[in-house]
Amino acid sequence: MIISGATGTGKTCLSCAFGNGACRQGYKTHYNQVPELLEEIRLSRADGTYIRLLTKFGRARLLILDDFGLGSHGNRGQRTFGVIEECQSKCSIVIASQLPLDSGRQAISNLTVANAILDRLVHSAY
Repeated sequence: MIISGATGTGKTCLSCAFGNGACRQGYKTHYNQVPELLEEIRLSRADGTYIRLLTKFGRARLLILDDFGLGSHGNRGQRTFGVIEECQSKCSIVIASQLPLDSGRQAISNLTVANAILDRLVHSAY
């Protein structure tokens, strides 16, 4: 599910409500703000726990990525792609972003990675 809109419109509240509902039904759920997630990925690559981190996300039934596109992902888009790739076929993903869907490519400097991320997200999104 992709939720986009202006600041203050309730994107985070709505995505957390879905997460709360999933937790109440017994589904393992992860909520992450994308800027912090990218830092966690960077640190896990440095200390050798990256595969363990991806496995943790892959076990979730719902992954919530908030503030997608906040600032610029720059060259870190490949890291976001790794998490999405790991989870995409195993769990549901909720993306909350201020960016309109057609502007998502601008947040990631590598156009190939941006296209791959959006392809996986948009392919089965509501």
